[in-house]
Amino acid sequence: MRYHVAGQSHRGAVRESNQDVVDWRINDAGDQVLLVIADGMGGHQGGEVASRLAVDAVIESLEPEIAAASTGTTNDAIQKRLERAFALANERIVSHRSGDPRLEKMGTTLVVAWVSGNQAHIAHIGDSRCYSLRGSQALCLTRDDTVVQNMLEDGSITRADVPNVPFRNVLTRAVGVVEQAAPSYRRETLDEGDVLLLCSDGLTDLVPEYRWLEIHKESDGMERTVQALIDAGLANEAGDNVSVVLLTLEY
Repeated sequence: MRYHVAGQSHRGAVRESNQDVVDWRINDAGDQVLLVIADGMGGHQGGEVASRLAVDAVIESLEPEIAAASTGTTNDAIQKRLERAFALANERIVSHRSGDPRLEKMGTTLVVAWVSGNQAHIAHIGDSRCYSLRGSQALCLTRDDTVVQNMLEDGSITRADVPNVPFRNVLTRAVGVVEQAAPSYRRETLDEGDVLLLCSDGLTDLVPEYRWLEIHKESDGMERTVQALIDAGLANEAGDNVSVVLLTLEY
């Protein structure tokens, strides 16, 4: 089994800074992969600091774990290690914020995928997402922690109403704004040729999912697919930062 990973983050067509951070790791054995995206909030400086703290904490916590893990590592063990990584990220941001009044509103979304063999273990808080692209389908594997998602689920609005909701991006949960941050968790089995896609809302807000599938089919190679997705967001005058990480596997 071989993994192929590519990723990129862009500040977008409007913003002067990039508050998104992307990163990934593959262990020496080539059977464990870690993918991470964080989208910071809390102003220019706060967002950049929060997202970087969160991603660094996840890498620090989990890089040794994927180095020591194997495809025989239990699902429960991986889930617990992901939870510990989120707890560390939350602790780092809370501690950093308390020491600087300028950062009092900072926090971040965080989505992490640990792929072990053909099992994708996904943990997240916020509205950065993880998708599985398979054939003609783009399946969202995460649930947005947003006010508008709650309204959709309780029937207050329909999907067609979402673009007209002024507070549609207001988060109900974020890393670094509460004392304890327990991530939502999901495990997904990947088939050969599947694409695992992690992204910030700079992509999901501006480029429809069907277009992702078209871009994937049209592009030659992972890096070009990532670049084309970023370019599609920029072509729609992305007002937010745009970040994408892709993974494919071959048997």
